[in-house]
Amino acid sequence: MIFCKKHLRRYVACAFLLISSALVGSSYAQDASRKTASPTPTTIPAPAAAPADNKIRNIDGVAAVVNTGFITRREIDDRVAALQKQGTKMPDATEFRKAVLERLIVEKIQLQSAEQEGIRVTNKELEKIIDDIAAKNQLSLAEFKTRVVASGLAFERYQENLRVDVVLTRFREREVDARIKISDAEVDNFIAERARAIGVQGVKPSSPAPVSSTGPEEINLAQIFIPVDTGAGLSAQAEAKKKADALLASARGDGDFMQIGSAAAKENPKIKFQELGYRTSDRLPQLFYDAVRNIGSGQTAKAVVKSPAGFHILKVLDRRTLVEMAPVQEAPPPEIVLTPPKAISITQTMSRHILLRTRTGLTDQDAERRLQGFRDQVRAKTTDFADLAKKFSEDGSAANGGELGWMSPGDLVPEFEQAMNRLQIGEVSDPVKSEFGWHLIQVMERREGQLTVEKQRQFARANIRERKYEQAYMDWIRELRDSATVKILNSEDAASSAP
Repeated sequence: MIFCKKHLRRYVACAFLLISSALVGSSYAQDASRKTASPTPTTIPAPAAAPADNKIRNIDGVAAVVNTGFITRREIDDRVAALQKQGTKMPDATEFRKAVLERLIVEKIQLQSAEQEGIRVTNKELEKIIDDIAAKNQLSLAEFKTRVVASGLAFERYQENLRVDVVLTRFREREVDARIKISDAEVDNFIAERARAIGVQGVKPSSPAPVSSTGPEEINLAQIFIPVDTGAGLSAQAEAKKKADALLASARGDGDFMQIGSAAAKENPKIKFQELGYRTSDRLPQLFYDAVRNIGSGQTAKAVVKSPAGFHILKVLDRRTLVEMAPVQEAPPPEIVLTPPKAISITQTMSRHILLRTRTGLTDQDAERRLQGFRDQVRAKTTDFADLAKKFSEDGSAANGGELGWMSPGDLVPEFEQAMNRLQIGEVSDPVKSEFGWHLIQVMERREGQLTVEKQRQFARANIRERKYEQAYMDWIRELRDSATVKILNSEDAASSAP
C-alpha cells in the first residue's frame, strides 16, 4: 500500500523510480528536497596516474570545497543533465547551476556526517535491498539489471547511487526523528478537536459555575504553504513569492481559503494547506503570531510571511478566550468531570486499485488513457478488475489483484480517499491522480468499525508528526549547512573535459 501515508517514508520499492528515470531520486521522505535529485557518491575516484597538466585540470575542475571533501564541476554537469532528463525546467541556467551546487553541498555534508556517525550499508545489505526492489516489481535479478542498463545507467553506478541514497535516508530519519517531540497533551488536544468535529462530547462540567473571561486566547489558524528549498536561487525565490502573493490576493477576496489551497495543491503538489487548530500564542511560530495578532476572525494576514522553509499565507479562522473558573469563597472549585476517551464509530472501506506510477516516458495523458481503457473493460464486464491489477498495477498489491485491505478514514492520501468515498460498492472510478501516479479504484465492501482509543492516539501522533516533520527537517539542514566549512570556487562554468 505505497500510497498509504503511514508507509510512505519507508517504502523501499520507491527505488523503482531510480530505474524508470535512469536517475537516483531520494524518494524516502515527505519533503520535496528529497525527491528531485540523485545522490552523489561519497568519494570521487582519481586517475591512477596523471600527467601534470591533468592534475592542474583536476584542481581547476573543483567547484566547491566542503569540509575535507570537494565537489567538481563535472558533478554539477551530471546532476543538471539528470534533472533535465527528468523534465525539470531550467529558466535561468546560472541560477539553476547554483541551486544544484547548493543541493550537492548539503548532500556532501550529510554524507560526511553520516560517515562520522558510522552509518554504512554493507554489500550484503545492498544486495538484499536490490533483490527486494526487483521482487516488488515482479522482475528477476537478471531482468532488473537489464532494465537498469537499458535506462542508460551502468548497474555499478546504480548500486553506488542506491547505497548513498539508503545511507542518507537512514541518517536523515534518525536525526530528524530525534528532534520531533510529541507530548501527551498534544495528542489529547488533537483527539478532542477531531471528536468535536464529528460531534463527540469529551469534557463537560458537572454543574454550572461562575466563569471569568480572563484566560489566555486561542487562535484557530489556517495556512497555505509554498516550500522553497534551502539552496534555491533568486529566481526560484522570486517565483515562489510571486505565487504566494497571487494566492494571498485570492484569499483576501471572496473565495474559500481552503478551496484556494486545495486548488493550488492540485496544480503543484509541493504546496500544502492545512488548518492548524486552536493554539495559544506560545504554541504558534512567532512569525505567524506577529502576522495575525491584530486581525480578527475570518480575516487574512495582510502580507505573505517568509520563513526559512518558504512562504506562508495565513488566515484566522476563529479566536476565542479560554474560560477560567472564578475563585469561590469558602468552597472548593466546582468539580470538572472528564469523560474518558471512547471508541468512535467509523466507516471502513475495502477497495482495490490499479496503479500506474509517474515516470519518465509515461505522460499524464497516456496514463489516464490506459486506465480509462481498463475502466471501460471492467464496466462492460469483458474482463475482471483483479486480473487487470495483477497484470498492470505497479505496486505491491498487484499480486493480490490490487486489494488493499480494510482502510479507515485518514489511512490513505486525500486524493485517493476522496475518490474512493464517492463510489458505490462495485463501482469503478475514473482515473485519479495522486503523488504516486494514476489510480483506478473499485470499492468492494464497506462496514461499520470502531476506532479504538489506542488507534486514535496512533493516528493523532502520526498526523502531529507529519505536521512537525518538514520544519524539523529544514531546521536540521540549516544547522548542518551553517556548521560546515564551505568555499565556493568556479561553479558557473561547465567542465570542459572530464576531471
